[in-house]
Amino acid sequence: MEQTSVRVEGIRSPLLQSGRLDADEAVVFVHGNPGSIADWTRLVSGVGEFGRALAMDMPGFGAADKPDHFDYSVPGYARHLGLLLDACRVRRAHLVMHDFGGPWGLAWAAQNPHAVASVTLIDTGVLLGYRWHYLARIWQTRWLGELFMATTTRAGMRILLRHGNPRGLPAEYVDQTFNCFDAGTRRAVLQLYRKSRETNGVMERLADALRPLNLPAQIVWGAHDPYISVKFAERQREVFPRAEVLILSDSGHWPFVDNPDAVADTLLPFLRRQQDSH
Repeated sequence: MEQTSVRVEGIRSPLLQSGRLDADEAVVFVHGNPGSIADWTRLVSGVGEFGRALAMDMPGFGAADKPDHFDYSVPGYARHLGLLLDACRVRRAHLVMHDFGGPWGLAWAAQNPHAVASVTLIDTGVLLGYRWHYLARIWQTRWLGELFMATTTRAGMRILLRHGNPRGLPAEYVDQTFNCFDAGTRRAVLQLYRKSRETNGVMERLADALRPLNLPAQIVWGAHDPYISVKFAERQREVFPRAEVLILSDSGHWPFVDNPDAVADTLLPFLRRQQDSH
């Protein structure tokens, strides 16, 4: 496994890779908010035993550049993901997505149907009928969102990440997340949630674009997720009829952190089968 960086349109992103780095088919891990490549270290290493894997910090997150001028919206991130894949010479992608990485990756997939080979959705997906969670509504509110960001402390983040995670999250993961949660990331989060506030018809159009592809899919969900209800796990079959669904009864929004063995035990065999089928 190696860590380097990739630069697209002047924006630098840390890049974590394993496996055959010259392969044009790869498992691509897409983090959400407030994630980074640190979310995926173990899984990138595991995939590298049978195929190419890569993960990038997306603009505004982790150690990536966080410029004022970037389009911090779902279409903006989908476009940038495509440019990153081109820069990494990935022709076909098996997408593994979490949180906002789902909308980013699925929007890219809908626009590039011949380039997506499979999808793995971890507490994310095509969320038909979704209503924003309480933190999203705070971030979407002018002044209140800024106040919330300005007063978020390390101790406050520990409390927030404890909510809805009965197994708890390791202290080192929470600390690493807070260390990257600088002014640039806080600004990116506010812009992302405000530009994504209008959901009328967005998910329906995404479903209409993806449903005919009948992609191989696996769904992994923490039953206690307070941000995206577990009811959306089975509903992914409305878009991905062949989906394999795993619900982890004592996990929250970050099952790859609070129950990494269970996630690896289902995710890696699925991805190996997808690699073997091509």
